[in-house]
Amino acid sequence: MGACLSATKVSGGSSGNTTAHHRKTATNAEKQSQKPNNQQVRCSQPLKNKQKPEKQSGIIPWGKRTDFGYDKDFDQRYTIGKLLGHGQFGYTYVAIDKVNGDRVAVKKIDKNKMILPIAVEDVKREVKILKALKGHENVVQFYNAFEDDSYVYIVMELCEGGELLDRILAKKDSRYSEKDAAVVVRQMLKVAAECHLHGLVHRDMKPENFLFKSTRPDSPLKATDFGLSDFIKPGKRFRDIVGSAYYVAPEVLKRRSGPESDVWSIGVITYILLCGKRPFWDKTEDGIFKEVLKNKPDFRRKPWPTISDDAKDFLKKMLVKDPRARLTAAQALSHQWVREGGNASDIPVDISILSNLRQFVKYSRLKQFALRALASTLNEEEIADLRDQFDAIDVDKSGSISLEEMRQVNISIVCLTSIRLHKTSLFLSLIGWFQCRPLLKIFLGS
Repeated sequence: MGACLSATKVSGGSSGNTTAHHRKTATNAEKQSQKPNNQQVRCSQPLKNKQKPEKQSGIIPWGKRTDFGYDKDFDQRYTIGKLLGHGQFGYTYVAIDKVNGDRVAVKKIDKNKMILPIAVEDVKREVKILKALKGHENVVQFYNAFEDDSYVYIVMELCEGGELLDRILAKKDSRYSEKDAAVVVRQMLKVAAECHLHGLVHRDMKPENFLFKSTRPDSPLKATDFGLSDFIKPGKRFRDIVGSAYYVAPEVLKRRSGPESDVWSIGVITYILLCGKRPFWDKTEDGIFKEVLKNKPDFRRKPWPTISDDAKDFLKKMLVKDPRARLTAAQALSHQWVREGGNASDIPVDISILSNLRQFVKYSRLKQFALRALASTLNEEEIADLRDQFDAIDVDKSGSISLEEMRQVNISIVCLTSIRLHKTSLFLSLIGWFQCRPLLKIFLGS
């Protein structure tokens, strides 16, 4: 539910730390193949990692060579049940704890698909992050990690209350108020504050990454996806481009991001929750990025005259271009509009806001469906071919294509090489290529 840089995730290596849920996803390594399912295409990392089928390379994958140090008795502890979702690298299931009968979510990751060391490190990092945040009321609970000769199993809390925006739209009698929005935003800010306290940046705050624990009206909201999260040292900045286009912060596009980018993303979510529209939007990714970098959100058009001044004040302090002047997550939690017992109105919002939200959800899911349909035409060999092409252009192995590398490559050779692929694969190759063009123009000022 976002645009991918078509809702895009474009990533290179993080600054100073390259090793640094249960939704219907897998680990970060898994997500590289699932981006189309979430409307996201990570232009660098999946193309950079030459994860060719094992039968072609004859090399034992790094996952098969690695002892992760996790418990080895998964089959004795759990019974796997219903499939929740899957990607190229693994599957997510409901499972039953044999001791107490509890239902849990299990992410089952195929070691054969962990071709490169970075895929192994991605799994280890995700487990480390879940352990660090264990016990927080608004983070999906981590129970344990297991492994056997073929798989890694990450056992987590099962969240069955549905996605954030679906829950809002399902409210009876269309009773949705600023107070309802403030309750949701407060829980997101608590997650961000907890992450930042541990030296962790989430880097992918968006509505799809939050689920309700249960269908009960008082169910807590849970952050469920930390596949792009990473640790960062004080004073350091991330240099890679990670995030979804609608929610990406200006400093991320400038390759100088830190914890502040999570606050910006929550500000964008808040804006959508209050009016049902995106604060920065254009028909192209290029246009979205320009909006993020140069323009301010609109607070004048309908329905903003009906929204409280406190809500608008909160947003204006969250959506500040300069990350140094932006509220921190901890500071935002103290704002009079969002704090517990604060002054957010309990009067139902204008009906047009729910109508806007409904259209936003429909548009996003239609785009997800289209990208999923396109991606389903690619097999592993074709994906490996595309990775090889990207890797050939990415001479310095930075994970992104610089303007100089673009100048040196002969695009006609790339296109001719792609012609041997299925026509849909060629189409996707060109989509990926032209998605990089607006990024380069913005990042490099050309």
